[in-house]
Amino acid sequence: MSRRVLDLVLAGGATGFFLPLQLGAAALIRLEDGGPAIFRQSRLGKDRVPFVVPKLRTMRDGEVTRVGRWLRATGIDETPQFLCVLRGDMAIVGPRPLTAADVARLGWTGPEHDARFAVLPGITGLAQVFGGVSARHSRALDALYARRASVGLDLWLIGVSFAMNLAGKRRVRGWLRRAPRPLGARSRPLGRSAATFRPDRLSESR
Repeated sequence: MSRRVLDLVLAGGATGFFLPLQLGAAALIRLEDGGPAIFRQSRLGKDRVPFVVPKLRTMRDGEVTRVGRWLRATGIDETPQFLCVLRGDMAIVGPRPLTAADVARLGWTGPEHDARFAVLPGITGLAQVFGGVSARHSRALDALYARRASVGLDLWLIGVSFAMNLAGKRRVRGWLRRAPRPLGARSRPLGRSAATFRPDRLSESR
């Protein structure tokens, strides 16, 4: 099975599975502050081509809302992005999609960073699961994934991400620190701060 076919199968199933949660979360968002439930933002995709990413809104007036804290902790705010996978703008696993402003801030505009944008961005990935302790660390995690990419690793990352949806990112990252590493003993992409750090702390564009 090709990775694209796997993406379509899993994204289609995930869209149906998460729809009740998304509808419930959208209702809670509306009840909390009356604002829109969906946040849309332009990100850079493959070959730096912009596309629109939908998320469940987690902020209001620059502050994370009460509902938003739960959505971020579980990653459920990211689940509308399965629609981006279905339309071909994203893969399920790949580098985190960034805004043009984020890319400029990180200094990733030069041709030496083109490899990161040679593949579709992903809903999940090593950087998203483990949490880079810095922009440099996140970049190293993306590079590590590019070297070790396989359907098996993709399925492992998808399984871990689903566990985060159920149990929360902090708890699952704690388990990961104690579990055998799937990438081999010589590759240690995470540290103690991975349990609490959210890479690219970029307000709603997270």
